[in-house]
Amino acid sequence: MDFSVAEAIVIYTTVGMYAFTLLALSLYGVNFLYLVAVAWRHRRDGADTPPLTSYPVVTVQIPIYNERYVAERVIAAACQLDWPRDRLEVQVLDDSTDGTRDIVSQAAARWQASGVNVVHVHRALRRGFKAGALGEGMKIAQGEFIAIFDADFVPPPDFLRRTVPHLVSDERLAFVQARWGHLNRDASLLTMLQSLSIDGHFMVEQLARSQGGYIMNFNGTAGVWRRRAVEDAGGWSFSTLTEDLDLSYRAALRGWQSRLLWDAVAPAELVGEISAYRRQQTRWAQGSIECAVRLLPRVWRSPLRSLVKIESFFHLSGYFIQTLMLTMSLIYPLVMAYVDRAPLLKVVYSAGWLLAPIALAPTLFFAYAQFAIDRCEWWRRIPYLLCLTVLGSGLVLNSTRAIARGVRGRLAAFERTPKSGQVGRASAQVGGDYALPLDWIVLAEIGLCLFNLNTARLAWHARNWGILLYAVIFALGLAYVAGLSIWQRRDALWGELRSTWLTLNGLVRNRNVRHTS
Repeated sequence: MDFSVAEAIVIYTTVGMYAFTLLALSLYGVNFLYLVAVAWRHRRDGADTPPLTSYPVVTVQIPIYNERYVAERVIAAACQLDWPRDRLEVQVLDDSTDGTRDIVSQAAARWQASGVNVVHVHRALRRGFKAGALGEGMKIAQGEFIAIFDADFVPPPDFLRRTVPHLVSDERLAFVQARWGHLNRDASLLTMLQSLSIDGHFMVEQLARSQGGYIMNFNGTAGVWRRRAVEDAGGWSFSTLTEDLDLSYRAALRGWQSRLLWDAVAPAELVGEISAYRRQQTRWAQGSIECAVRLLPRVWRSPLRSLVKIESFFHLSGYFIQTLMLTMSLIYPLVMAYVDRAPLLKVVYSAGWLLAPIALAPTLFFAYAQFAIDRCEWWRRIPYLLCLTVLGSGLVLNSTRAIARGVRGRLAAFERTPKSGQVGRASAQVGGDYALPLDWIVLAEIGLCLFNLNTARLAWHARNWGILLYAVIFALGLAYVAGLSIWQRRDALWGELRSTWLTLNGLVRNRNVRHTS
């Protein structure tokens, strides 16, 4: 069939993008399956706590910035850790600029009066944000080991007794990482989906990397570092938004090892506000890509095993999956338009059907994590696992924007994820005084939702059920993320609209008054 030059360019471009995207997504899918297989192989590996003959000095660091709803809670949990009082130091690294500072000061004074060594460190200038606070705290820390908890965590009393002995007994370990638990899993659909995602990360990704001999990252909280390892790796750096990932890789390149203690669980609060969750994902995506740009060349030049290098690539570049999904959704209409007219495109499209089962890899990934955690009741969460795929599709624009920023390498301010102090099954809260403004990327998400609905319409008429299914998933995800963003900000948006209307109405009245006079 003859095509014009313009059509030929469009067709060959479509073939190239479709083939590349399909192959790349398939490779990431195979890696998901590989991680599940490694986690399954090591499912019975024990993590028995070694005995302690002496108690080293441990410093607990709590970095806080404007967290009035949770600051007192985390300080209380840290001060009640079951560890000899003369061997425990609690540092509250407080960069707050609001009433949180007074709350922290009063809480620290109360626990000091009860005999706990609590140090309240307040910085007027947030240089380096969280990484800077951790670095400043280390300069005056007394401990040989440094436990770190973000403000939204509530470590159980036996946390140090279950983690520190591993570091004492194995001098090769730079850090041990506990699994995150969930204080408010059932508060909303959003919190439930977050919990499933986090469970998958720990029970598959982190477990496989820890037990399989790959580079496992510290998750920024609910873990304990060996102070000497932090110093040997160059200390905390604020050159990326994911200082934890950056330090983990630098320590690994220096020969240090790490370990996940999956049966040691530190509960934390999941965000109930979609805008806060969007910000969290932005920070993680941008920071991961920043680390990929900075560290992957060093990883490839290192003497590490080839499999470790390959897994590190998939690890650090994982958020590119979102950009690949976005690309796929954008080229679907062109695929349908030319698949029956361009033989080469038809060959690639047919190959895509052969690779289609790999698309189930993420669902299997998260399903196995639930099975590993609760073998009796895991199946009850299957409907939520399907919703998790929808949520991931709804974040493609948000993540792609973050990836572009990370590749560009422009240092951005560390933006925390605000918490509301919520626990249990109460309805999800949306930040209180820390509620975030509406991110106007929702307009682009609405536009992309409509684009995918049109793709679904075209696929329906073409009887292309595969593309129809994917287009509907993308549309649902985008509608959920954008719709929830608007719904949770409805009162503020209504107030802004009313204020704008009153202002415009006042201007018109003044103009009419001047005209009549």
